[in-house]
Amino acid sequence: MSKKLDPKDVELFLLDNIDFFESRESLLSEMKFKDSSSSASSLLERQINKLRDEQKNLIDLLTSFIQTAQLNEDLFNKSKELTLSILEALDKNEIINTVQNDFKKSFNVNNCQLDFYSNSEIDDIEQKTGMSFHKGAIHCGSFSNEKMEFLFDDNKVESLAIAVLVNKSEIGLLKLGSYERTKYLGDEDTTFIEYIRDILEKKFQSIDSLNAWKIF
Repeated sequence: MSKKLDPKDVELFLLDNIDFFESRESLLSEMKFKDSSSSASSLLERQINKLRDEQKNLIDLLTSFIQTAQLNEDLFNKSKELTLSILEALDKNEIINTVQNDFKKSFNVNNCQLDFYSNSEIDDIEQKTGMSFHKGAIHCGSFSNEKMEFLFDDNKVESLAIAVLVNKSEIGLLKLGSYERTKYLGDEDTTFIEYIRDILEKKFQSIDSLNAWKIF
C-alpha cells in the first residue's frame, strides 16, 4: 500500500525545485488557484490562461488538419474512381455520360455538360460570350446571368468552371455549373478540371487511334 503524500512534503519539494514546472507546463493548465489580488498570483493566473488558450488553439488546429486530410482523401478516392471510369469507357458517348453523371453524383456539381463543337460553332459562342475557347483555355468564376444561361441553358447557374479540350476536328467544352455564386472562385477548381481535361483528351485520342486501326 502506497504512502499518502503529505502536502507539506510536496510544498517543501517545490521550494527546493523551483524550476519543476518549466518542463511540465501542461500541468499548470490543469491546476486550480484561488482568486487573489496579489500581483504574483495575477501573473500566474495570466500565464495559466495563456497556456490553456494555446492548448485549445493547438487542439483546434489539429482537428482542422485532420478534417482537411479526410476531405483530401475523399477527393482523391472520387478522382481515382472517375479516372478509372473514363479509362474503362468504350466509346465517346459512354465517356460523356460517365463524366456528366459522376460530377453530379460524386462531386455535387449542379450542372455538368461535356459538349463538342465545330470551329465555326466555337467562333459563334466566343462572339456571344466574349470568352476565348482556344486549346488549353480555362474559365472559372461568376459571370453575367446572360452568359450563364447561354452556356448551360439553366438560369439557376451562378458560377462556373470550363475547360477546353481538343478532339480531332472538334472542340470540347467541359462545363461545371454551380447554383452557388462563390463555388468556383479558387485556383484549386482550375487544377482539378485541368486534370480531368487531360485525362479526357488522352482517352479520346486512344479511341480515335483504335477506330482508325479497325478501319485500316
